[in-house]
Amino acid sequence: MAAVNMTEGNIARHLIRYSVPLVLGNVFQLTYNAVDAMIAGRFIGKEALAAEGMASPVMNIVILGISGVCMGAGVLMSEFFGAKQYDKLKREMSTAALFGLYFSLAVITLGIAFTPALLRALHVPEELMEMTTVYLRIIFIGAPFTYFYNALSAALKSVGDSRTPLKFLMFSSVLNGVLDLIFIGLLGFGIVCSAVTTVIAEAVSAGLSVWYVYRKIPMLQLGRRELVIDKGLLKTTLQYGSVTALQQSCQPIGKVLIQGSVNMLGVDVIAAYNAVTRIDDFACLPEQSISHGITTFVAQNRGAGKTDRMRQGFRQGLMLEFGYWVCICTTVLLLGKMLVGLFVAGEGAAAIVAVGGQYLGTMAFFYIYPAFTNGFQGFYRGMGMMKMTLLGTVVQTVLRVIFTWLLTPAMGIHGVAFACAAGWSVMLLVEVPYYFYIIGKHVL
Repeated sequence: MAAVNMTEGNIARHLIRYSVPLVLGNVFQLTYNAVDAMIAGRFIGKEALAAEGMASPVMNIVILGISGVCMGAGVLMSEFFGAKQYDKLKREMSTAALFGLYFSLAVITLGIAFTPALLRALHVPEELMEMTTVYLRIIFIGAPFTYFYNALSAALKSVGDSRTPLKFLMFSSVLNGVLDLIFIGLLGFGIVCSAVTTVIAEAVSAGLSVWYVYRKIPMLQLGRRELVIDKGLLKTTLQYGSVTALQQSCQPIGKVLIQGSVNMLGVDVIAAYNAVTRIDDFACLPEQSISHGITTFVAQNRGAGKTDRMRQGFRQGLMLEFGYWVCICTTVLLLGKMLVGLFVAGEGAAAIVAVGGQYLGTMAFFYIYPAFTNGFQGFYRGMGMMKMTLLGTVVQTVLRVIFTWLLTPAMGIHGVAFACAAGWSVMLLVEVPYYFYIIGKHVL
């Protein structure tokens, strides 16, 4: 797909064409995570499902930290593309790639070394400690593949191509599912195989991205002499990327703390919570995809100096967010219990489905909050106001964790839904007034 200039043409069409592939891409990314969980729960046992659930928040901290750095770099690349500064675009890509190499190696080293300490801090039951430790350490080895896929994906998205990363993610998702079914479902291998197939899928998506860029996108191709770190761009990238990475990591850090509360409620509840959080991810990540569309649209038009068009794009992006919420709320209300049932089988399955179904019946209505918080986050990222995105996320995360620990002893995981709603509500009370403040100051 050729680069897409969002500074001209129909706004709604640009947002939809950009966001839909991202929505599908996120669905496929979550699909191969969910396939791991489904196959682990059905063919290995509920202990494996619980182990993957307890490893998931730690994995998400790493993944979202990586994607945060790449997202910050992507905002800069979008600005350079909108301003037609193609040399700076390539230097930014080189800087982000080389920084990512060292960052990924640090993630592997520290992750493997501190896995047992992290799991003990999460109150992982002793009978699940060894299984969870092995799974998580193997996942850490895939960090470089995760980084380079995200970096190249951010580069392609910055020039308006959100479809190509989707294609590679689709292929790797299918590959992951097929390998899981063969080696776990048919041949009976354990949780180690589940982790290995995930890393293989990540490596394939990264490799395909490199191949495509060097075959199809000349403006993103880097020669040997161009593989340098620009100190000025690195400083700006880290200013954007570090705040974005911290903001991206806040929610999984919150999930780690929430998981600690859930882990004290027993294996059945842990398994139910793992299932519903996978469904939560499916429900909320498309809202984030629309948000990324807003980010790229705003950043490109900011580079081109088209402020009126930026405001129009943001308003239409919020309308897309609302329309999506209507669809996902209806779907979860109708199919919630059936979706939870996909993750479990055998003894105790009915109890897990009942607990998960109650949670989702409430959460379906609350998904409207992240629809709008993500819309505002996308706008602020596109404006380069990374500290504002961090503030909103920190407020939401802190309140969510506090209310979870207060409510779960009496309400179980149903209390987590109300804790989420409380955090998102206050986040909007921070984000919305600031938007009108910057309009009043004629910043926009």
